[in-house]
Amino acid sequence: MSVRASILQKLRAAPRQELARPDLAGHFQRFGGREDEIARLRHWAAMMRSVKTDILWTREAEWDAALAGWLAAHPQDSLLLSDTAHGRRLAHSLEGVDKAPRIVCFDREVDGWKAELFDMAAGFTAVRCGIAATGTLVLWPDEAEPRTMSLVPPLHIALFDAATLYPDFYSAMQGENWAAGMPTNALLISGPSKTADIQQTLAYGAHGPRDLLVLALLPPHIAIHDVEGEAR
Repeated sequence: MSVRASILQKLRAAPRQELARPDLAGHFQRFGGREDEIARLRHWAAMMRSVKTDILWTREAEWDAALAGWLAAHPQDSLLLSDTAHGRRLAHSLEGVDKAPRIVCFDREVDGWKAELFDMAAGFTAVRCGIAATGTLVLWPDEAEPRTMSLVPPLHIALFDAATLYPDFYSAMQGENWAAGMPTNALLISGPSKTADIQQTLAYGAHGPRDLLVLALLPPHIAIHDVEGEAR
């Protein structure tokens, strides 16, 4: 018997001990906090604004008009949209609007239009959910809305349903049932792309978008002035 086989034989013959499954829910409950829904929204907004994020509170029925108004006040040369329901809705809303950006749909292979793609001013994507504790957005890029759309343009505009804001990361994984099917790429975004050197000089936009605008859709039972509160 070889040395390798002897070692493996001893390992297989060693007594096995069943380990108890850790209480993950109990562990993460300590970090989740006990704030109510409005307090969580305020905390999430304060955390995101602390890292150079703009938040535009709006409603499901009017987010496209709200974004069109924001774009009129902050003109962009071009806007990258996906062939999705929210992408088509925004494109329709911007038709004929004064100072509207040039609309480009992400419907081609990247290699065929790199020069144009890397010259886009803004990209618009949807968000899977949010995490209040850390001021975070969770994105699950897919074939219809790939990571490139939220990575390449210097301005990322994110559509976020605030009803999907969870207290902490564990709650988000449980609430969104991640165990049923993990994505190939899950993104946790807390503000625009940033990095710091050894002298602790923080720079935005070094490896991704320089600016982040979140269209936060409030549930009907929450008023905008409720979440603005003292966080603004």
